[in-house]
Amino acid sequence: MEQKYRQKKPKPPTKKIAAIVVAFIAVFCLIFLSASGKIELPFFGKTAMVILSPFQNFFSWTGSQLSYLKSSITEIQYLQRQNRELREEVELLRAQNLTASEYASENQRLRALLGYKQVSTQFDLVAAGVIGRESVTWSSVIVINRGTLDGVANNMAVVTEMGLVGHVLEASANTSKVQLILDPRSSVGTLVQRPDSRVAGIVEGDMNDPNHPRMVNIPKDANVQVEDAVVTSGFGGVYPKGIVVGKIKEIHNEEGGLLKYGVIETSVNFEKLEDVAVIVASREAPPEPLPPILQTQGTETDPYETAEQLRKAQENLQQAQENVQQQQQQQLQQAQEQAGEQVGGTTE
Repeated sequence: MEQKYRQKKPKPPTKKIAAIVVAFIAVFCLIFLSASGKIELPFFGKTAMVILSPFQNFFSWTGSQLSYLKSSITEIQYLQRQNRELREEVELLRAQNLTASEYASENQRLRALLGYKQVSTQFDLVAAGVIGRESVTWSSVIVINRGTLDGVANNMAVVTEMGLVGHVLEASANTSKVQLILDPRSSVGTLVQRPDSRVAGIVEGDMNDPNHPRMVNIPKDANVQVEDAVVTSGFGGVYPKGIVVGKIKEIHNEEGGLLKYGVIETSVNFEKLEDVAVIVASREAPPEPLPPILQTQGTETDPYETAEQLRKAQENLQQAQENVQQQQQQQLQQAQEQAGEQVGGTTE
């Protein structure tokens, strides 16, 4: 019963749909061919133009948009490539600029050292660069790139064109350690450069103020003032005489009350120390000629004759000293021979 009253499902009109599609395609092809002029169909002439006009406009607009998009993508790729190349060029120019600035700064420092070398003809200098600092004593010991192979040895003075730096503490083959005058363990014989003062003292580092050493052992009544220039005295044999150390910044009394000390503003900026020079040989500058002595009229003496007399007197004194030494040696030898004879007689 159910099968009898079951309604049959209508079959899809496949053949009709296919026929409609084929007819539509055929008509479209005829219209397209007629519009393009490949076939002549008077009926389809104007109809084809009207029907295909929207499609032609669409395809034309789509083509122009695709062409614009392609040109835009090409231009963007070109701009990106050009931007990347410009950035690389900017980085290269920046690196070259930094290198040129570093070379210019180094050239300026070396020129200053060369100028100091030309002026200080009494010194044989070896230029060196600062390549490190000891971590434990950061402010008092540096490392330079010159050693014994360059003629550097222990206890040689180290300077810049501005003044005294320190002395070589330990020299190896290619590097050396330099103890700065800021080190509390350092001591430099100095004196006040002012002609009417010439007070001597010792410059040593101050643990409480690492950047400013002190000039100590100054008598309380000594003629020392603020802004006085301080130079090496040459005492001790390490530092040649006349090298600038700095100037007196402050003056204070010692606790005992008998002495005072001066705080030194060093001429060298140790925080920016990059290039130095080692004094490998020193020839003290010749003394200035003495002014002629004014002599009373009628008692003039020839200075050359006086100098010759003085030289002869020195030679005579030296000869007399040698004669005395020879006599003493002879007497000592005779006494030793007599003592030997007495010892020999006693033994017999």
